[in-house]
Amino acid sequence: MAPRVVIGLTGNIASGKSAVTRLLVELGAEVVDADAVAHDVLTPGTEETALVAERFGPGVIRPDGTVDRPALGRVVFADPQALADLEAIVHPGVRRRVYDRLEHSAADVAVLEAIKLLEGPLVDHVHTVWVVAAPREVRIDRLVRERGLMAEDAAQRVDAQNPEEAKIRLADVVIHNDGSLEELRDQVLTAWRALVGRIAAAASGE
Repeated sequence: MAPRVVIGLTGNIASGKSAVTRLLVELGAEVVDADAVAHDVLTPGTEETALVAERFGPGVIRPDGTVDRPALGRVVFADPQALADLEAIVHPGVRRRVYDRLEHSAADVAVLEAIKLLEGPLVDHVHTVWVVAAPREVRIDRLVRERGLMAEDAAQRVDAQNPEEAKIRLADVVIHNDGSLEELRDQVLTAWRALVGRIAAAASGE
């Protein structure tokens, strides 16, 4: 049984999508994280991992058969064509798995968290688009402090993505994550209450 409502949650790297999803889980939503699914796709023995090795060479595969993600990241974030090639390998498998999880979700509200939600067909499977936004400098600082990247590498990853403004223009809800956790919680709770109200109104009209 598919969810009554699917929230499409997106935002650029280090905007704070994971913090928002944790709050939504507390409120009762079930989360399907496309990035986590992508990790599953690139495990040893999958067709996608073999294609990554073929396209990018043995230097991005560890001796145990796992993908060396930092090495792969250094390659693709420095070369737009390489990034596009990686996405062409990974995204079809991710989408198949995401659709299956949504189809079998028993939650009233599911959250599809995907950094590329708006750039492909995933957006056709959500009812509302929520975008998490934060200034460029804040996102670079988070990558340095929380993920241990060098400032130059962090800036490269931030700047390799589509502009945040393009996502905001397509959003039904924008959550600004450049303040405190309580400020973030207040925004998420306000958006959630509005969504639940719409679900209840729709149900009463059935």
